[in-house]
Amino acid sequence: MTVEYIRYKIPPAQAARFEQDYAEAARSLDASAHCLGYELACCLDEPGSYILRIEWDSVEGHMQGFRGSAEFRAFFAAIKPYVDMIEEMRHYRATTVQRTRSP
Repeated sequence: MTVEYIRYKIPPAQAARFEQDYAEAARSLDASAHCLGYELACCLDEPGSYILRIEWDSVEGHMQGFRGSAEFRAFFAAIKPYVDMIEEMRHYRATTVQRTRSP
């Protein structure tokens, strides 16, 4: 599994629209066989700072599979206004140091 993190800096006046547009873009992630999960988080300490975490089956599944698909074209159309607001976009390898607990 590959984890992609994308950090955004969104002007506070555009934050609600950004979240709505990502909810639309998420439909494309849901439709992709390569996407295993995702989460968009908003920073409590610095409004306008967001991190998108996407779990992919592999780097190749993301870069060739998803990015070469109709799902990517729909995804990109939904988030295109925010591309210039990306501060960082990288792929990571998950380690064995992890835990998830449900509330």
